[in-house]
Amino acid sequence: MDEKIEKLQQMVDESSRIVFFGGAGVSTESGIPDFRSQDGLYSQKWKYPPETIISRSFFDANPKEFYRFYREKLIIKGAEPNITHKKLAELEQKGKISAVVTQNIDGLHQKAGSKKVWELHGSTLRNFCTRCGKFYDENFILESKNSPDTLPRCTDCGGLVKPDVVLYEEGLDDRIVEGAIQAIRQADMLIIGGTSLVVYPAAGFIRYFTGKNLVMINRTETSADSAANLVLHQNLGTVFSHLH
Repeated sequence: MDEKIEKLQQMVDESSRIVFFGGAGVSTESGIPDFRSQDGLYSQKWKYPPETIISRSFFDANPKEFYRFYREKLIIKGAEPNITHKKLAELEQKGKISAVVTQNIDGLHQKAGSKKVWELHGSTLRNFCTRCGKFYDENFILESKNSPDTLPRCTDCGGLVKPDVVLYEEGLDDRIVEGAIQAIRQADMLIIGGTSLVVYPAAGFIRYFTGKNLVMINRTETSADSAANLVLHQNLGTVFSHLH
């Protein structure tokens, strides 16, 4: 493992336009559960399957049940950036990282100090009225459980407030997609970490990478391992704690 981390450090040293593409495994070390691991959200018992609850059709048809799940499972109060988030921000400040592309919705990359972050699936920190577009933070969503109908209603027009999160059955934001793809296209090194690469279309973005070094860091094997220049089956925190 030490030899592989040394190799990764050498690749970082030789690169100047690194893009980090991350999934749920980036944030699990901050106490945020992933969806597909043995202890992830998909393994827990609810009245409906979690993947059904966080779909657009379910949101429209049963918003109360959606928000009951959403408040309890997807808004994680008090979560702090871990060593991976912090190291990525440091590498950006050093001019090494040109962008972070994330499938996560927790905002921890920005909290750690990263400036160029493409959030493919949105953020729980942003919420908008579906009628007039007024902005609300995550605390408004949490506190709405005490409202008469337990739903977050706009204080201006009474419209239902929806998280700025891409639900199943919804498309990704075109502007975000274009920015992420452009960053990957221009990268001379792509580090993919903490993702099983099974969620599309995001997982397909790596095909736009034509740079020198592709690195995979994930605890289990992925479909991209065979194409990578370097593969580390290890926790991200363990790997990034050794980078400088």
